[in-house]
Parts: sequence; structure tokens; C-alpha cells
Amino acid sequence: MWTLAEKRIGVGVTLPDLTIALTPTVTVSAAPATMDFTPVHHDVESARAQGAKGIFLNILTTMGLVERYVTDWAGPEALIRGINVKLGVPAYAGDTLTFSGAVAACDDGEFTVQVRGAVSLGDHASGTVRFALPGH
Repeated sequence: MWTLAEKRIGVGVTLPDLTIALTPTVTVSAAPATMDFTPVHHDVESARAQGAKGIFLNILTTMGLVERYVTDWAGPEALIRGINVKLGVPAYAGDTLTFSGAVAACDDGEFTVQVRGAVSLGDHASGTVRFALPGH
């Protein structure tokens, strides 16, 4: 893998979309991996009893996927400096989560990417990820 060169990153540069099929396996296995044993993330009946239509991603998994989206594009040496994400609609098992984004700012070796993660119900996650490249 390679890390982007600073000269290839500018305001307005768009990241390629990333589409993730939210299979029940993805949804269920991610919750205990993040030490979240809340039943709405792995037990359909518990989720429905809480008013949800089924099991859904937990917050930590969403944040990890947002970070993955940016680092898959920027490269393995990108250093995440901050993530600021607002959660929207649930990301239910059986749906598809599609990330899109664009570089919103470049400031002295630090870059900000505006990120959107959407499912069929609308925006699941939206916000920014700040990162720096090696040497900054």
C-alpha cells in the first residue's frame, strides 16, 4: 500500500465511494468486537422490542468505518488527528452503507475531509475527519 503525496490532496478533491453491505454477520460481529453487548446490536427480537425494525450498527463500528474510509484513501501512514461525526438514521442489517467524501480544507500539512455515510433511510453518519501525512 502507498500513502498519498501531499501535492495530490487539494480542496475539492473527491474520495472514491465505499459501499459496505451490512450483512447480519457484519452487524452482529462488530458489536462484541467493540465490547458493546447491548442486545439491539445482535438480537432481532430485543431490537424490535425497543422500537427498531431490526439489529443495527453500534456507534463504535460506525466511527471505525468512517476512519477506514478516509485511511483507505489516504494510505496507511496517514495519522488521524480528529473525527467529528454526527449520527443520523440507523444502519440496519440488510441495508447498504455508502460513504462519500471530499477534501474540505488543507492547512499546513493537516487535511480535513467532509464525510457522508448514507443508507436507504438517509444519512447514517456525517462529519469530518482530520489527518496529517508523515513529516507533519
